[in-house]
Amino acid sequence: MKSQIQTLITQSITTLQQNGDLPQALNFNIQIERTRDKTHGDFACNIALMLSKQAKCKPRDLAEKIVAALPASEVVTKIDIAGPGFINFFINEGETRAVIGKIFESSEAFGHSTVGCGKRVQVEFVSANPTGPLHVGHGRGAAYGATVADLLAAAGFEVHREYYVNDAGRQMNILAASTWLRYLEGCGEAITFPVNGYRGQYIYDIAAALQQAHGDTLRHPADVVTNGLHPDEGQADGDKELHIDTLIERTRTLLGDEGYKIVFNAALNTILKDIREDLQEFGVIYEKWFSENSLVNSGAIDRAIGRLKASGHLYEEKGAWWFRSTDFGDEKDRVVIRENGQATYFASDIAYHMDKLERGFDQVIDVWGADHHGYVPRVKAALQALGDDVDKLDVLLVQFAILYRGGEKAQMSTRSGEFVTLRQLRQEVGNDAARFFYVLRKCEQHMDFDLDLAKSQSNDNPVYYIQYAHARVCSVLRQLDEKGFSWQQPDEGALSLLNNEHELALISRLTRFPEVVESAALSHEPHQVAYYLRDLANDFHTYYNAHQFIVDDATLRNARVALIKATRQVISNGLGLLGVSAPEKM
Repeated sequence: MKSQIQTLITQSITTLQQNGDLPQALNFNIQIERTRDKTHGDFACNIALMLSKQAKCKPRDLAEKIVAALPASEVVTKIDIAGPGFINFFINEGETRAVIGKIFESSEAFGHSTVGCGKRVQVEFVSANPTGPLHVGHGRGAAYGATVADLLAAAGFEVHREYYVNDAGRQMNILAASTWLRYLEGCGEAITFPVNGYRGQYIYDIAAALQQAHGDTLRHPADVVTNGLHPDEGQADGDKELHIDTLIERTRTLLGDEGYKIVFNAALNTILKDIREDLQEFGVIYEKWFSENSLVNSGAIDRAIGRLKASGHLYEEKGAWWFRSTDFGDEKDRVVIRENGQATYFASDIAYHMDKLERGFDQVIDVWGADHHGYVPRVKAALQALGDDVDKLDVLLVQFAILYRGGEKAQMSTRSGEFVTLRQLRQEVGNDAARFFYVLRKCEQHMDFDLDLAKSQSNDNPVYYIQYAHARVCSVLRQLDEKGFSWQQPDEGALSLLNNEHELALISRLTRFPEVVESAALSHEPHQVAYYLRDLANDFHTYYNAHQFIVDDATLRNARVALIKATRQVISNGLGLLGVSAPEKM
């Protein structure tokens, strides 16, 4: 409906320009908003206020000119000018009711659009280090990223979903060393576990599988492993970072390249397999799992560093190479190549984003945890230094969800192992509640995840309330069949019988769905769909409680059933975009 009004206004402005009543060169964007007060019509437009300065005309006078030049339309029954120059449009009720037929015609595709024009968008999300299971914080990024991707696809973009696997670097080496120490304990060695090691139960499980597969072939005496290491935190002159680094080097030396590779891959592959399974069972599917190691093997990191050196944005100091990020507003310059010749995480990220843009995406969206906010400007600075189009990169920061069980906050530290995994959450509340609750807030807002509410079967639980509306329609349709009534899709005349306040409110809500999907996609705000569905369910439940659908009058019965079937389809479509099921019975 909005697009039709936009077309009418565009035609009016074109006519005024052709007649010399408006300048030929105008810069404008037609914004159509739904009115809150029905006495002001169905839609309002502020174009006269926006163009008055360019047109050198008072807003209300300009509004009158635009209205006078509007083409005739069967859709619009009345036009008013309000206040300083708002143009209000009243829509034909028959046209509004026609949404029911459009829903039946489009079915699962109702709400989709072509606004994206097939532009290629890459959405990279979750990308948690494969150093442990996904926790409930990662779950929010997963639900949010997957839903943003699905919304963009529904809006006509060509979407590529990607997970960046950090399978190189220091954290992976800490994981390997932690796994080997637990393996040694399993072999009977008395090991003092490092403060900075990974401590979760999953490390014991990987170590046990390693011992089962390789026996004692990777075993070394504990005193040989620990002798001469830098003291750990809590010891005299101790430093947990230096201790773990020297432990990693000792692990590499004792195991050798082949042995270290066995331990490293055992930890990486086990955890990555769990992550893949968790996400797949959560309804999150990727087109590509991109390995950080592939950037090393393909020479992409060296190529990115070479480009930065050639452009004069790197300098050498004390054996390390630094990126002049302060030239781009960063608080300090950043190391890209360490003194030992190893590339930093930042260097890998520069190469990865360079690779993304080289693959020809029109837009690149990164979904990161909010703790990465300081990282955004330096990545954009690096792309700018490379000569790439920084405007193609959009970073969305997601606050971690805070889980509450029985009114108490749960801890989620991956290093200590005291965390609630995404798998545990799904087992407790189910995929539907998890997916829905995760997108109920803007991504930058803190979120308290109330387990008790998510599991409750009450109207206070929004996902239950919405799913129950869908199930109620299915129940009515079963009753219709049980009573021996057949249903026929009504014509325009029959739909005119849908004229009480509850029916008109429900129909009006249905017409909004395509607008909500498009807005949610372009603004990357899945919560818009969640809130819309809650309002739609409320309209339906109110209608259900006030009226009978299976009435004796066949014409009225067909019309009312058509309305609730259309409602069911929109609920199903909306829940599908959020990764939530639409049950037929509850």
